[in-house]
Amino acid sequence: MSKPRSLKSVILLRLAIPLIIFMTVETVLSYFVTLHYVDNAYDRWLLDSARSLTQEIKLQAGRVVVDLPPEALEIFKWDESDKTYFKIISAQQGVIAGDKFVPEPFAPDTDWSKPVFFDEMMYGEPVRVVSMLLPPEPGAEQVFVHVAETVNKRRAMMIDILLADLVPQLILVLVVGLFLLRGIKRGLQPLQLVANEIAQRSPRDLRPIPERHVYQEVQVLTNTINELLQRLAYGIASQQRFIANAAHQLRTPLAGLKLQAARALREQNVEAMQPALVQIQNSADRMAHLTSQLLVLARSEPIEGDYELVPVDLVELARSTCMEFVPKALQRNIELGFESDEPELIIKGDAVLLRELLANLLDNAITYGKEHGNILIKLERNPTPCLIVEDDGPGIPESERQRIFERFYRIPGTAGVGCGLGLAIVKEIADLHKARLQLRPFNEQVGTRIELKFD
Repeated sequence: MSKPRSLKSVILLRLAIPLIIFMTVETVLSYFVTLHYVDNAYDRWLLDSARSLTQEIKLQAGRVVVDLPPEALEIFKWDESDKTYFKIISAQQGVIAGDKFVPEPFAPDTDWSKPVFFDEMMYGEPVRVVSMLLPPEPGAEQVFVHVAETVNKRRAMMIDILLADLVPQLILVLVVGLFLLRGIKRGLQPLQLVANEIAQRSPRDLRPIPERHVYQEVQVLTNTINELLQRLAYGIASQQRFIANAAHQLRTPLAGLKLQAARALREQNVEAMQPALVQIQNSADRMAHLTSQLLVLARSEPIEGDYELVPVDLVELARSTCMEFVPKALQRNIELGFESDEPELIIKGDAVLLRELLANLLDNAITYGKEHGNILIKLERNPTPCLIVEDDGPGIPESERQRIFERFYRIPGTAGVGCGLGLAIVKEIADLHKARLQLRPFNEQVGTRIELKFD
C-alpha cells in the first residue's frame, strides 16, 4: 500500500515550483539584459579606442602613414584586466601597424557605413572586436582600423551585476520559504487539533465535531463527517432499541418453553404429556414467527445510504404473494382477490422486503378479518403507482390508527398470538421506499383499506 501524500508537502511543492520557475526565468532574463547593457557600455569604450587610433593616421604624398609614438602606444594598450590589440590595414599596403592576427570581418556583405562589432578568438582567448572604415579622401586608398580587447572586464561586471541582482532575490526566496513553511504548519494546526480530539474519544462518543477551530474551507468536510456521525448514532440507537425490544419479546416464549418442558418431564405417560407438548409446539411456532419478523425488521432498517433499490415489477410480486396466501385464506373461508389494470407496474424497490410487506398485510387481514369475508389486492398506476389492500373485517378504531404501526403494540382485546410487529415492519419498509402509507375504513366505518403510494 502506497504511503499517503502529505498535505503540507503538496502545498509547499505547488508553491515552490512556480517560485523556482519564476526565479529561473528571471535569472535568464537578467543575464541577457545585463549582457546587453555591459556590451553596449564597453563597446562604446572600445569604439573610442578605435577612433583615437584614427587620429594618428596621416596621408603623406598619397601614402597612408601611422605616427604612433611608443608612449601613446603604451597608453593605448594599458589595462589592468584586459589585453588590447589593434591592426591598421590599407587596401594597397596591407598591414600598416599593429598585430596582423587581429580578427577582421570577412563577410562580403559587411556594411562599413558604421562600426562593426563581433566576437572572436585570439591567441586562445575570447575577444571583442570593433572594425571601422575611415572616411576615404579623394584619391586616397581605403584604410581599416580593427581593435580587439579581451572580455575579462565584461565578465567581471556581469558577475557583479548578476550577484547584486540574484543574491537579494535568493535571500528573499529563503525568507519567504521559511515564512511559508511556518504559515502552512500553523494553518494546518486546527486540523491536527480536530484529529487529536477525535482520536481521544471513545468508540461510543458520536458527538458532532466542534467547529470552533475549523476554517471555512474545511467546514464542508467536518459537516459531512458530522452528518455521518449523526446517521451512525441514529443507526446504533435504532439497533440498541431493536435488541432491547427483541430481548424483551423473546423472553416470554422462551420462558413458556422452559415451563412446559419442565411440566412434560414431570409426567409419567405420553397422554399426560400431550397438553404440555402442544404448548411447547405453540411456543416454538410463536418464537419462530417472532424471530422471522425481527430479522425482517432488522433488515428493513439499514443505516441511511447503504440501500440500493432496483426495478421491481409490482404486478408480478403482488400476484405471486397472493397465490401463497390462498390456502390460508381458504382455511377461514375468506375470498382473496387480485385486480390490476396494468400488465406490469415497475417501481424502484427491494423485492424481498416488498414481498414481506404485502405478506404482513395479508396475514393481518386473514388473521383478524371475519370468516366468510373478502380481501382484495388492487394495483393502480395513476397518478402514482399504488398498492391497495382492502378487507371487510371489523376494522380498526380511529383512536388506534396511529399506534398500530408502533413496534410490539397490539390493540387491547385483540385475538391471536401476534407480537405486534407486522404493521411496524410494513411502516419500516414503506419508509425505506419513501412510500406514503394511508389507512382508513373500507366502507362506512367497516373494514380496513390500506394504501401504499410510491412516488
